[in-house]
Amino acid sequence: MDNKNIYGFNVNALDGEPISLSDYKDKILLIVNIASECGFTPQLKDLVALKTEFAPQGFDILAFPSNDFGGQEPLEGQAIATFCSNYGKNFPVFDKIRVRGPYADPLYKFLSEKKENGVLNSVPRWNFHKYLINRDGAVVDYFFPFTSPTSSKIRKKIQRLLAVADQ
Repeated sequence: MDNKNIYGFNVNALDGEPISLSDYKDKILLIVNIASECGFTPQLKDLVALKTEFAPQGFDILAFPSNDFGGQEPLEGQAIATFCSNYGKNFPVFDKIRVRGPYADPLYKFLSEKKENGVLNSVPRWNFHKYLINRDGAVVDYFFPFTSPTSSKIRKKIQRLLAVADQ
């Protein structure tokens, strides 16, 4: 199977409007499950800084609110957008989804299961689990919630992927 990428998935915007992830072709992406009442929520400002730094080179962040961990995302729809704007949100935040378990969204089943993505197994264990996606839409790495989005580990991997695309 050759289509081990995210481009075949559709997700919903916060207003319920369907969006094809093929709209993000040729970008380096960081996909993150977020929550408004989590100890890691301050990472939203780090995600904004990361996007600001690398956006001109073709980088974006896709955020998916989830209430799967400790009920830490009680908000819905526009309330989520308003909350994220308090952090200066400059990346798309999609509709709330399930990111683990039998009811996980198909995108997250793909991201977290090697039999789906062909690369790695990494089911989110908490909010702010991050997946790095290359310009071909393939999963290339993941980072645990405690890894800051602006850490040198994440920044170096993004820089490497951007450099490969520039050659």
